[in-house]
Amino acid sequence: MSLRFYNSLTNKVEEFIPNNEKEVKMYVCGPTVYNYIHIGNARPVVFYDLVKRYLEFLGYKVTYASNITDVDDKIINKAIEENKTEKEIASFYENAYFDAVNKLGSKRPDLVPHATDYINEMQTFIQSLEEKGYAYNVDGNVYFRISKIDDYGCLSNQAKEELTEGARVDVDLAKENPLDFTLWKKTDAGIKWDSPFGLGRPGWHTECVVMNHKLFGDSIDIHGGGMDLKFPHHENEIAQSEALYHNHLAKYWLHVGRVDLKGVKMSKSLGNVIYVKDLNTAKDYMVLRMLLLFSPYRSIINYSEELQGQYSKLYDKWQRALKQTKYFLEANDIKTLNVNEEIIERFKEYMDNDFNVQNVLMLMEELVKEINQNYRSKDYEKLALNVNTFVKLLDVLGIDFSLQELTPEMKEIYHLWDVARANKDFANADKYRVMLVEKGIL
Repeated sequence: MSLRFYNSLTNKVEEFIPNNEKEVKMYVCGPTVYNYIHIGNARPVVFYDLVKRYLEFLGYKVTYASNITDVDDKIINKAIEENKTEKEIASFYENAYFDAVNKLGSKRPDLVPHATDYINEMQTFIQSLEEKGYAYNVDGNVYFRISKIDDYGCLSNQAKEELTEGARVDVDLAKENPLDFTLWKKTDAGIKWDSPFGLGRPGWHTECVVMNHKLFGDSIDIHGGGMDLKFPHHENEIAQSEALYHNHLAKYWLHVGRVDLKGVKMSKSLGNVIYVKDLNTAKDYMVLRMLLLFSPYRSIINYSEELQGQYSKLYDKWQRALKQTKYFLEANDIKTLNVNEEIIERFKEYMDNDFNVQNVLMLMEELVKEINQNYRSKDYEKLALNVNTFVKLLDVLGIDFSLQELTPEMKEIYHLWDVARANKDFANADKYRVMLVEKGIL
């Protein structure tokens, strides 16, 4: 079985066949850096990191790009509010964002384009749209003419007539059509650039199309983002790409569901958010990763302390099993480079089936149970095989228990503790155990 997942553009599960055999180009819409990210914003950070890790596990060479929107009304308003420059605001919250990315166990994308580095390219792009009749200028504001795109609405699966409202669709009497969107915004406030259209700044929907094309050229393999970006942002990206490049920008469109808090969409504007930065420990970040990771990616997660608690217990159980067995194997020089092929094949079978993480979770639970049984029954050859398999799958999932390597000194103490326990020498066993606990080995 080969990898298959739900393509939002065609509304069906399809086999993944990249444009260039074993190379994958993936672009995911990144944050607008005006505030800290909340746990809902963290979901794409975790999911698309998993997608890249799994594609690499399958042998693909993946180039993963995710942008930084560092010019936006929200950034400008924040700069005014705090009496700082837009660059200071954007830089501060970008650093905070990547700090969260790191603590969540996600890798930094290979490419991180910033919108402000592509202003000239955006102006040229908009001029080309104007020349071809896809854009029109009204007193310095340039709009995209959606009537020129026959299949506008193809991603959100709605007819033009039905698309009467949506995120960032502003009521503007200057528009020919209420759904026409801004390519260049005339402004006197905040950061702005001179252009053939006058002073202003680019529209949000134009940024990603231009950066995508400059980074990757023709149609990419995967374009991702949150489900809330389907319309209008991704719909408008497709429209612009169709206009100039005659493609839908990406072959596969992948969207991840949102996170609700007490049944209500988590939103900074509503104030019902839990910020990632407010998590206290490395364990808290990994527990959140597991919670986000093992929820069906297209479904809404209804976050609660109870749900967090369930994954906290799961984290403790897995860490305990790994600590006990990995250190035992190291202390006794029991090694293997092999993996349990049956488990690996089942993992691939589940992941290939539209990233079926629920079945992966059950598989990992089975594996932990078997590891504990191997340890109790002293089947150390199979224990080494299964622990090695578990560690390999944890790496694909990005789950890190931060277990330290045993130093020669700790290795000797662990071995002495093990011998003392076997000989029922409880006094020495307790002494060595205290030493191992102090070092974080037990």
